[in-house]
Amino acid sequence: MSAKRILLVEDEPGIVLTLSDRLSREGYSVDSAADGESGLERATRDAFDLLLLDVMLPRMSGFDVCRELRKRGIETPVIMLTARGQVVDKVVGLKLGADDYVTKPFDMSELLARVEAHLRRLPPAPHPSEGYAFGGVRVDFRKAEATREGQPIELSAREFQLLRYFLEHRGATLTREELLNEVWGYNSMPSTRTVDVHVAWLRQKIEPNPRHPQFILTVHGMGYKFAG
Repeated sequence: MSAKRILLVEDEPGIVLTLSDRLSREGYSVDSAADGESGLERATRDAFDLLLLDVMLPRMSGFDVCRELRKRGIETPVIMLTARGQVVDKVVGLKLGADDYVTKPFDMSELLARVEAHLRRLPPAPHPSEGYAFGGVRVDFRKAEATREGQPIELSAREFQLLRYFLEHRGATLTREELLNEVWGYNSMPSTRTVDVHVAWLRQKIEPNPRHPQFILTVHGMGYKFAG
C-alpha cells in the first residue's frame, strides 16, 4: 500500500523540519506549505489523507483555510495546531469543521497517536461495482443511475461514464488528455473542448451552484479534479 499523504501547513521552519522528519520516519509522505493561501491551494489541488493545520498563518488563518475547505466539500481530516490554548479557540476550530486540536508545545508521541487514530477512521474506497454518494447525489454504478435528493438525474451515457471516472479517481488531478483517452477512447479522437462541454453539462446536473462548483473543480492549466 502507498504511504499516507499528509499536508503540513505551518510557517515556523523549525516545526516544519521537526514534524516532517518525524512523520517521514514513521512512514508517511509529507508535503508542506508556509502560509494559508498556498496551503488551501495545495489541499484543494492534490489528494491528501490528513492535514496538520496551524491556526496563526500568514496571508490566511488556519480557521479560514478550514472553513473554505469544508465549504468546497473537501472532507480531508484536519488536526489544528496552535500556541493558543483557550477553550474558545478550540470550539471555533471544531465548529468550522476541524477534526482535532493540538496545543503547542505538544508531545510528539501524542500528536503521532492522534494522526494514526484519524487515519484509521478513513472510510474504505467503494468497490468499483458499487457506487458513491456526495452532497445530495447518489450514484449506482451497477444500475448506471444517479439521483439527487432522491430524484433521478438524466445523464447521457457519456456523462455517466465521465462522472464515474471522476468518482473512481477522486482527489486526483485529471488532465483533459487523460479524460479523452479513458472516457472517450483513443479511437474517438474528439477535440479537447468536448471535455469542457461535458464537464459543464455535468456540473449543471450535480452541482448546487454550477457557477461556483464544489465537487468538479477546475485545476487551472492542468484539468479537473473531483473533490467530493
